[in-house]
Amino acid sequence: MTTPQVSFEFFPPQNLQASFRLWDTVQTLAPLKPRFVSVTYGAGGTTRDLTREAVATLHKSSGLNVAAHLTCVNASKAETLDIADGFAAAGVSELVALRGDPPKGSNGFEPHPEGFANSLELISALADTGKFTIRVGAYPEKHPEAADMAADVEWLKRKIDAGADEAITQFFFEAETFLRFRDACAKAGINAPILPGVLPIENWKGVRKFSERCGTSVPAWLIDAFEKAERDNREDLLATAVCTEMCSDLLDEGVDSLHFYTMNRPELTRDVCHALGVTPAVNLENVA
Repeated sequence: MTTPQVSFEFFPPQNLQASFRLWDTVQTLAPLKPRFVSVTYGAGGTTRDLTREAVATLHKSSGLNVAAHLTCVNASKAETLDIADGFAAAGVSELVALRGDPPKGSNGFEPHPEGFANSLELISALADTGKFTIRVGAYPEKHPEAADMAADVEWLKRKIDAGADEAITQFFFEAETFLRFRDACAKAGINAPILPGVLPIENWKGVRKFSERCGTSVPAWLIDAFEKAERDNREDLLATAVCTEMCSDLLDEGVDSLHFYTMNRPELTRDVCHALGVTPAVNLENVA
């Protein structure tokens, strides 16, 4: 098994305590030398300013390659591109370009009257600037708004053709889910890298609810395993083992990069990375 490259997703803090948690997360995971770290955007663009602040701070202070999420919800084209220009001016040259989730309580995505109609238009406009490496979302299981899996694959191909450089998938719980999707993408002529999105299960009940909302299937064996682990108070042990085994299976099938959704709680992500051979770089300069 080869040692993978890794990347991590964080979300921006909304209060002082969360700021400390984000910094602790960065301090814990930075020694693993990630390819990049990304900072999310809230539903409906609700964390737009927080995301900008977190990205700028991490870029200046952490030494990490920081990618900013950017969506086109509730913003005009000019406003969205102005935000992108602000990232570029701050030295941030990597974006995760997404249509974005609609605001909570709405009936679905409605383009801003002067905004981008969808992610394709956003990606194309960002690519035209020539300023950014662009990553996009991908769905190894059917997106809730898609007609079928074939439509998801075709939409991803259109995003790559519009100028995206890489894709990051939604999380999943079995390696076969990603591998089937990877095969379908290759068959469709998609040759850009596709990074599997990995979610270590910090909170089983929360993850199950989240999975229902975004269309991620939860296998029966995993439900049964966590029910037993809860009785024995061994949820963290199970979560680490399940995630490590899935990642190991992916690496055995030729996957060389993994993207972890950390939820700003780094311990399980760190433990899984260590189990996969991703360990802190040792500085030997001062060794006699």
